[in-house]
Amino acid sequence: MPPVLARRDLRKLVRKLGVDCRPGEQKQALATIAALCGDGNPENLAAIAAAGAVHPLVQLLGPASAAGVQQLAAGSLMFLGDKPENAAAIAEAGAIPPLVLLLAPGSHGQVQSNAAGALWQLAMHAHYASTIAGAGAIPPLVALLGPDSTSGMHQNATGALWQIALNAENAAVTIAAAGAIPPLVALLGPASPPNVKQFAAGALMVLCHHSDNEARITAAGAIPPLVQLLDPATPIPMQQNAAGALVVLSRSAENAASIAAAGAIPLLVRLIGPGSSSLMHQHAAGTLMNLAADAVISLTIASSGAIASLVALLGSSTLAQVQHNAAGALMGLATNADTAVVIVAAGAIPELERLMQPESDDVPKPTAARALAALRGPVDDGAEDEVEEGDDDDEEDEALEQGLGSLAV
Repeated sequence: MPPVLARRDLRKLVRKLGVDCRPGEQKQALATIAALCGDGNPENLAAIAAAGAVHPLVQLLGPASAAGVQQLAAGSLMFLGDKPENAAAIAEAGAIPPLVLLLAPGSHGQVQSNAAGALWQLAMHAHYASTIAGAGAIPPLVALLGPDSTSGMHQNATGALWQIALNAENAAVTIAAAGAIPPLVALLGPASPPNVKQFAAGALMVLCHHSDNEARITAAGAIPPLVQLLDPATPIPMQQNAAGALVVLSRSAENAASIAAAGAIPLLVRLIGPGSSSLMHQHAAGTLMNLAADAVISLTIASSGAIASLVALLGSSTLAQVQHNAAGALMGLATNADTAVVIVAAGAIPELERLMQPESDDVPKPTAARALAALRGPVDDGAEDEVEEGDDDDEEDEALEQGLGSLAV
């Protein structure tokens, strides 16, 4: 990591970024600042912003600058924007419109990539994400997803689109309408670097929360590559985003069958084990819950060793949505009498009863009640316990809608 420059040296560099300086001095100062930003020393990043670099860097994005100057200025802003306070200064200095213009097809590829990267940093903040979308960034960002772009362009464009979809109202619809879904699905493939796959899966995870997009994503062939990303050899954030997309897609019976046929069940069962995060548990258990609604698939889930882990989630998780999803999966599995016996033997009933206690969270209660009813029916030789109905039906429907597609970022 490079040494921290003295404030007076940084101020001298920043002054040389001005339009009144000689082009040679300006370019050399810009190259020095860009190198310092790219090296990632947090003290230097803070000091460069404090020295007043943001405004002249934004000015250098304009059409009067050469491509090399635009590239270095956009790259510097990309790294500076990693800090929230710098992101605010960059946006307030008017950077968004010129950055969007730099995405245009006439720009040099590295200029486009750095502009997309700077917009990605800004789009992590909801207010700026909406401004970026309103400035017309979505179509040119989608254009950067194509096969002729570099991996760096793919990474920055997918990252920007993910954050815009997540943080800007109605942007998911606009992104899909701009034709993003097929290239995002293509970027899940083996030729893409890990970061590109992760960000593409994250973008699809957000997009599939809209019913029209869900059908488009499935039609584009997303299910097999998303299932492949659950493999333990892939980085955990990639697995998490893929599981977050699959939990939404699996709400369709047809998609659930495709997910199971693609080999997801053993991978999902592994993800509900003790080594996973609560969010991973939520996504994986939610997908298994949706898959278990199919009688044939439920037998495969049970035979894959899911029962013990699902029962463990009822007691070990402090996240109500995980408990709800685990209870829902057990409820689906319990429709088979033999499987219900195994679930009871694994200790599910005391855990489900605990979830019904007044002090427990309300989210898993309706599903826990249904799971108990499903278990006690076949196990007690057909004896039926009365489960209070009425308003619980509405509560269960609401609980089933909550969190099944919670976002992973």
